[in-house]
Amino acid sequence: MIVKSTPDHHDDPDDGGDPRVTNLVLVAVFVLVIGAGYWLVDALLEQRRLDDCAAQGRRDCGRIVVPPR
Repeated sequence: MIVKSTPDHHDDPDDGGDPRVTNLVLVAVFVLVIGAGYWLVDALLEQRRLDDCAAQGRRDCGRIVVPPR
């Protein structure tokens, strides 16, 4: 008995969609990751500065916001 195999038809070149849309989504995700990383590093550095200030026994470690006159 001879069994004929059917060829795979997964060679369709239009499977991936529009590469411009994919690239824009990847750029947006990349920018979000970089922004979140920058925010996180900034928050950690600010917390370290406050911890160092408080470890020295100082009381004026927080930011003082002066309203404009």
